[in-house]
Amino acid sequence: MTETAPGAGPVEDPPPVPIGVRIGELAREHGDATAVVCEGTTRTWAELDSRTNRLARALLARGVVLGDLVTIGLPNSVEFVEACIACWKAGAVPQPVSAAMPPLELQGVVELAAPPLVVARGELPLDRPIADVDELLAEADDDAPLPPVVSPAYKAPTSGGSTGRPKLIVSGQTGVVEPFGALVWRHRPGGVMVMPGPMYHNGPFTSAMAGLLNGSALVLMPRFDAEEVLRLVERHRATWLYLVPAMMSRIWRLPDDVRARYDVASLETVYHLAAPCPAWLKEVWIDWVGPEVLMELYAGTEAQAGTIISGAEWLEHRGSVGKVAYGEMTILGPDGEQVPPGTVGEVYLRRAPGQGPSYRYIGAEARTRGNWESLGDVGWMDEDGYLYLADRRTDMILVGGSNVYPAEVEAALDEHPQVASSAVIGLPDDDLGQVVHAIVQPAPGLDAIDLDDLRRHLAERLVRYKQPRTFELVGEPLRDDAGKVRRSQLLADRVPAQQ
Repeated sequence: MTETAPGAGPVEDPPPVPIGVRIGELAREHGDATAVVCEGTTRTWAELDSRTNRLARALLARGVVLGDLVTIGLPNSVEFVEACIACWKAGAVPQPVSAAMPPLELQGVVELAAPPLVVARGELPLDRPIADVDELLAEADDDAPLPPVVSPAYKAPTSGGSTGRPKLIVSGQTGVVEPFGALVWRHRPGGVMVMPGPMYHNGPFTSAMAGLLNGSALVLMPRFDAEEVLRLVERHRATWLYLVPAMMSRIWRLPDDVRARYDVASLETVYHLAAPCPAWLKEVWIDWVGPEVLMELYAGTEAQAGTIISGAEWLEHRGSVGKVAYGEMTILGPDGEQVPPGTVGEVYLRRAPGQGPSYRYIGAEARTRGNWESLGDVGWMDEDGYLYLADRRTDMILVGGSNVYPAEVEAALDEHPQVASSAVIGLPDDDLGQVVHAIVQPAPGLDAIDLDDLRRHLAERLVRYKQPRTFELVGEPLRDDAGKVRRSQLLADRVPAQQ
């Protein structure tokens, strides 16, 4: 891309900056200012740079070479951030996984990634060398800058999708600073981010790293806690906050006096994504933080295309996830035909003309129609190009020939004050084909729910065929820390007992 100054010829954009080089620049600019803090551990920009130089040398000494995927199985921590930066400085690709991933599933991921080293704590039954950050730091004491190098891929997170089988999504972006990321996330130099989401998931990883590389400090939470989010926002005068709807609900359901105890006026951006947000929850957050502060993004880890919507836009287009901000999207019917506005179909995405691939899979194949790709979502677009999501194609329930989208039923369930979280699946039925089954976690302090009142609540919001036929109460949250629910596993756990 070029720009032409008045009276001058074209001016080329500056070359992209390798991430390792950028960390060094920030260290020189900000020195002893805080870069990352998590619980009781803090790193200044200077410390972050020097420690990751040592870690990168340790990775190289362990046999890591340009383009290697390095599996990082650390919990949210300063060390997680350091391990990722060290990978980029060594020319490797961070491949984050949950620190709590079951060994059998982790072994499957490692077989796909083929890392020369797994960065994790403790002993794991893997056929790969394993080391934690402290071990690696003990193996290298040279903290001088390394020669600049660019990793061929920025990241390679995992995704189980609806099948539960692991796959790796290797980014098409290289290990350089991409200014577009900071623009999308509305980061600014000198800002302060609070991140309660798990960094092994793409949304937290991508948004937090984009802010860090743009000169924002990162306040990382080891785990989500509703009141602690508000405390950290006030304490650090945070300007930016990441949430998923499950987190938003738990924060909003705090007692009024607890929520009012904290000053969140410093927030300039609150971004939510990763799962559908019920309209009632969106409205109360817009009223609380302001319509220009609350932002929503819809995209996949694959990053072919994405939509963005502000709270102000949402009030004019209720229920939408926004207009396309990058890439291209369309709605296709069952035979691959483009459907008119207002018609529900499958959402397909692709890169803008002239752009290279945004990702590649290891362990999976893309679902395609021509040069369009699908993430499995169902939805429609209005006349103005605003996208509205119904649900994932594989999660749709067919009740007597009528489509029921679980997200719509879950939104109605979660609005009830006695419900903390819910998940909806379709159980086999000889008469109707499937019936709606609601799995519900009672609100804190409750062991049970008034099901008659819940049924009345749902009857006011859903047509009869969408209303759950059966209910099941559970004691644990149904969504993980990233706001994800694996309905396929919930169904697999229950269908044998129903047959």
